Amino acid sequence: MKTEAEIRMKGMQALISALGLVEAERFLVAVSRDKFDYTEWRRTGLPEMTVEEISTAANKLADSLNRANKP
Repeated sequence: MKTEAEIRMKGMQALISALGLVEAERFLVAVSRDKFDYTEWRRTGLPEMTVEEISTAANKLADSLNRANKP
């Protein structure tokens, strides 16, 4: 079992990896500023997709963005 400090560190690393440093900080500020109910957000704020479906869609989007950004 990981300690709370280890979980926070891994979470920050994941956010920074996914969003970049500035956007990760903006995300944390937005979450802390708003009354944020993660359980409700998880229930209603995410698409009704499996992890595999979300992964496939994300990969397709990344591929299309990479193709669009190539000279």
